[in-house]
Amino acid sequence: MDWITIVVVLLSALTLSHGYRVLYSTWVKKHPPGPTPLPIIGNIHLLGNQPHKSLAKLAKTHGPLMRLRLGFINTVVISSSAMAKEVLQKQDLAFSSRWAPDALHACDHSNYSVVWLPVAARWRSLRKVLTSNIFSGSRLDANQHLSSRKVQELIAYCGSSSQTGEAVDVGRAAFRTSLNLLSNTIFSVDLADPFSDSGKEFKDLVCNIMVEAGKPNLVDYFPFLEKIDPQGIRRRMTFHFEKVIELFSCLIAERLEKGESKDSETNDVIDVLLATSKENPEEMDRTHIERLCLDMFVAGTDTTSNTLEWAMTEAIRNPEIMKKAKSELEEIVGKGKIISEEEVQRLPYLRCMVKETLRIHPPVPFLIPRKVEEDVQVCGYTVPRNSQILVNAWAIGRDGDAWKNPLEFKPERFLGSEIDVRGRDFELIPFGAGRRICPGLPLAIRMVPVILGSLLNSFDWKLEGGSSPDEVDVEEKFGITLQKAIPLRAVPIPL
Repeated sequence: MDWITIVVVLLSALTLSHGYRVLYSTWVKKHPPGPTPLPIIGNIHLLGNQPHKSLAKLAKTHGPLMRLRLGFINTVVISSSAMAKEVLQKQDLAFSSRWAPDALHACDHSNYSVVWLPVAARWRSLRKVLTSNIFSGSRLDANQHLSSRKVQELIAYCGSSSQTGEAVDVGRAAFRTSLNLLSNTIFSVDLADPFSDSGKEFKDLVCNIMVEAGKPNLVDYFPFLEKIDPQGIRRRMTFHFEKVIELFSCLIAERLEKGESKDSETNDVIDVLLATSKENPEEMDRTHIERLCLDMFVAGTDTTSNTLEWAMTEAIRNPEIMKKAKSELEEIVGKGKIISEEEVQRLPYLRCMVKETLRIHPPVPFLIPRKVEEDVQVCGYTVPRNSQILVNAWAIGRDGDAWKNPLEFKPERFLGSEIDVRGRDFELIPFGAGRRICPGLPLAIRMVPVILGSLLNSFDWKLEGGSSPDEVDVEEKFGITLQKAIPLRAVPIPL
C-alpha cells in the first residue's frame, strides 16, 4: 500500500468518524442552518478569495446565524446587527474566547498576545496595561504634542511632493505617520524617516503578517496537518515575527542599558512597562513586553493607515463630498491649516466621513475570530462547543435592512444620528464590542479624523496620471485587515 492510499484511507476514516459525530449531534440538537457540506472538505469550496463577500452572500440564503463546516471545524458566521448584539453583548462571556489561526502559533505568539489569550488573569493584566498606560485619556492627552508633530511631518512630506508634482502613496505615508506616532509614544524614537520611504520594510512586514494570518490555511481546517504546515504559512509567519521581535528586543535592550535616568518629562510607555515588569515580574516579563509591542504595532499601524487610505479614496471618488468637507474645514479651522484634536469636535461632517469609511470599509472584516468552549443557545439554536465564531462586520455595515442605500458612500446618513463606533451600536462595530473590543479604539478615533482633515484642508488632490474620480480602483485585498488591492496614489496640489 503506497503512501497516497494510506493518506486516502486515513482521511476517509477521519471523515466518517467526524460525520457520525456531526449527524448524531444534529439529531439531538438544533444547529444553525447552513449550506450542505461536501465529504472531507465541508464548505471550504464556498469561501473563494474574498470570504467576507462569499459568506455575506450565503447569509442571504441561510440567515444571519449560519453554520458551516470548514474541513473538520464547525464555524458559525454572524451577519446582522441583531445577531451581533446577541453574541457580543448579551452572551459576551460565552463568546469571549479566541480562535487563534495556526499562523498565530508562530513563535508561540498566541500564548503571549493580549489579542489571542483567553479571558483570564494574564489577559486582564495585559489589557489593564493597555487601557491604563497606553490608550488612556490622560496618556493620549499628554501625547497630543507628539500627534501634532507627526501630522505636521506628514503634511510637510506631502507639501514637498506638491512642489514637484509627484504622487503620494497615501497608504504608505499614513503608515509612516501611524508608525512614528506609536514608536514615539512607546520608545521615544522614529522607526521611519517621515520624509522618505524608509518605513517600507516595516510596512511590508506588517502587511505580510496580516495577509498570512488571514489567508485560508489547510491546518486551520484539518488540525492533524499542524506538524506538516503544508502551505508554509507558519514558517513564513515565524520569519516575519522574528524580524519584528528582534527590532523591539534591541530597543528594549538599549533602554535597559541606559538605566532609569530618564526624567519624568520624557517618561514613555517602555519605561512604564519595564517598571511594571520590575515590580511584578510574575505579571509581566521581557517576552510579554516584546509581544505587547508586536500587538500594538501590527494592529495599530496597518488598521489606521488602511482606514485613512480608504477615506481618501472615497473623498477623491466623490468630489461633492470632498467639497463639503473642505468647506467645513475652511469655515471652522481656516483654509490650509492643520487641525487639532480639539477642533475635531466642531467638525461634524468630517466625523461623519470617518464613520462612513469605517462602515463601508471596516479595517478587520471578520473582526478577530472567537470561539465557544461549551454548547451555547442562541435564538433557539445550539452553537456547538469548540466552534469558530466569525462576526462579518463587512456584511453588517452593508446590510440593506439596517442601512438605506448601503453601497453608497454617504456621510450625511450620520448627521444628527447617535450611531457611533464605540461598540454600543451594533450596526457599526468596526472595532468589535464587549470585553474584547479593540483597546486601541481611543487612539484611532482621535487620529484618523485629525490626519484626514489635515490632508483635505492642506491640499487639493488629483489622481496620478490624470485619471478621473470614477476611475479610482476600489478592489479589496483580503487578509485579517482589508487593504486596497491597488494602492492609492494621488498628487497633492498647493492651495
